[in-house]
Amino acid sequence: MDTQAVLIDGRLHDLGDGFTVRRLLPVLQARHVGPFVFYDHMGPADFAPGRGMDVRPHPHIGLATVTWLFEGTIRHRDSLGSLADIRPGAVNWMTAGGGIVHSERTPPEARAAGQRLHGIQVWVALPRDHAEIAPEFHHHEADALPRVRRDGVELVLITGTGWGAASPVKVYAPMYFAEARLDAGAELRLPAEHAEHGVHVIEGGMEWGALSLDEGRMAVQAGGSAPVLRAARASRVMLFGGAPLDGERHLWWNFVASSRERIEQAKADWREGRFPRVPGDEREFIPLPPG
Repeated sequence: MDTQAVLIDGRLHDLGDGFTVRRLLPVLQARHVGPFVFYDHMGPADFAPGRGMDVRPHPHIGLATVTWLFEGTIRHRDSLGSLADIRPGAVNWMTAGGGIVHSERTPPEARAAGQRLHGIQVWVALPRDHAEIAPEFHHHEADALPRVRRDGVELVLITGTGWGAASPVKVYAPMYFAEARLDAGAELRLPAEHAEHGVHVIEGGMEWGALSLDEGRMAVQAGGSAPVLRAARASRVMLFGGAPLDGERHLWWNFVASSRERIEQAKADWREGRFPRVPGDEREFIPLPPG
């Protein structure tokens, strides 16, 4: 990745029922930013009463997933027996390690009433020496996360460290992931202890050095000194980054690994039914894609 910040537009994917995600990482310009190897902006999508999101049980290895919502509710279940409804301001961190299976669905009460769903999902690659650790799941409510307030800026630190704060969410490498709201004209420096940075504008518009970022756009930078962020107008942004990855990663479907052989083993394990099942969601699963 260039030491100069580069713009990313991402690719739009239609998942049906009017539910779209914009995939912003990985892209040609940036396969990863710090440990972040995958970044999806979900929605906003309006589900009519009786409709909802249904991501059937599927496997992961070699990564941790993070879900952060602006609107709506998602019910998480996994093969550890975890059951948690995530709502705006709370965080779900699921460590796949050597292998986990999970599903994400709209809870029955939200499905019956209808809801708007809007949020971010990211994958964080685990360091090589933690890639095969036992899976874990942790849910943190909004009041557990640190908040930073400065002139015209209010920020919640979701994971990692930055701005003199530390999130209680367990991580395995230096990183940060935050949501910030800035008044028009407000400025914010990104945490200097991290070498790689990303900025994603959810609402409003930002200036980052020579770049202008409109709503929905992302910019990323590796190395050098990160420019100061300035809000061209009242804005909501996601900020993320960390230390460079300890080597490249292969991504295939829901698997992240340092070797293609490990990806092939995970494919065979899912095909042959060797991953555990999800208690309470045993009837369905997503088949292994071809390839």
